Amino acid sequence: MNIPLFPLVSNNTAVQTALGTSPVRFYPFDFAPQPGTTAHAVPYAVWQVVTGLPENYLDCPPDIDSYSLQIDVYGGSVTEVQAAVKALRDAMEPHGYITRWGNEEREKETGLYRYGFDFDFWVKRE
Repeated sequence: MNIPLFPLVSNNTAVQTALGTSPVRFYPFDFAPQPGTTAHAVPYAVWQVVTGLPENYLDCPPDIDSYSLQIDVYGGSVTEVQAAVKALRDAMEPHGYITRWGNEEREKETGLYRYGFDFDFWVKRE
C-alpha cells in the first residue's frame, strides 16, 4: 500500500519554508529523528494511518481506497507550529478534507509544542 502523502506536501513552497528542504521534515509515524540526535530539527510533522477502507462495488474489485490520517506538528514555539499547520493544510486540502482539528499542547517530556489534525483522502489503486 503506497499512500502518496509526501508528494502532496514536499514540493509545496510554504511547506518547505515551514519544514525545511533537505529533508522536508514530514515523516511517517515513528520515523522522525529522535530528540537529542544531530538529525533532529524542529519544526517537523509526522503522519499515521488512523483507518482506511476500500471503495467496494458489487460488480468489480475496488479501484480506490479511502484513508483517514492523523498529522501532528511539533515545534519549539506556538508560532512555528501554527505556520507549519497552515502550510500543510493549504497543500493538502486540494486533495482531500480536514475532518478534525486536535488539541494544542506542550509536551512535558520534550518541551515541544504540538498541534494535530486529521485528513481524509482517496487514493486510486494502481
